[in-house]
Amino acid sequence: MRSKWIEYNGKKIFYQDFSGHFYNWQAVKEELDAVQAIVIQKPKDSVLVLADFRDTAIAGDLMSALNASSSLTKDHVHKTAVLGVTGIKRRLGDMLSMLTGQPLKYFDDETAAKNWLVAEE
Repeated sequence: MRSKWIEYNGKKIFYQDFSGHFYNWQAVKEELDAVQAIVIQKPKDSVLVLADFRDTAIAGDLMSALNASSSLTKDHVHKTAVLGVTGIKRRLGDMLSMLTGQPLKYFDDETAAKNWLVAEE
């Protein structure tokens, strides 16, 4: 598993690393299964997620796997920032948010994403 907990400005963020898999949707799905198992063990509304999809295509049956995972984990996630989602991937991400009710905020810059995640609401 490449994903890991990181600390930023005194807060823990679960950095979900799906980057660099290009069209290897099976590798993304395996990582997704691993992170899902961790997130559902955490208290509700407690996890700050930074999901990195840079250089990874949403291919194969990945959209349905993302939908299922998001539905399962959404109650445990407080905020989700997403990197590397533009163009058609952005439309798929918006559709995922609509289907699962889990809001996503998209960023091009990792530092900006982290700042948003740790900012008090």
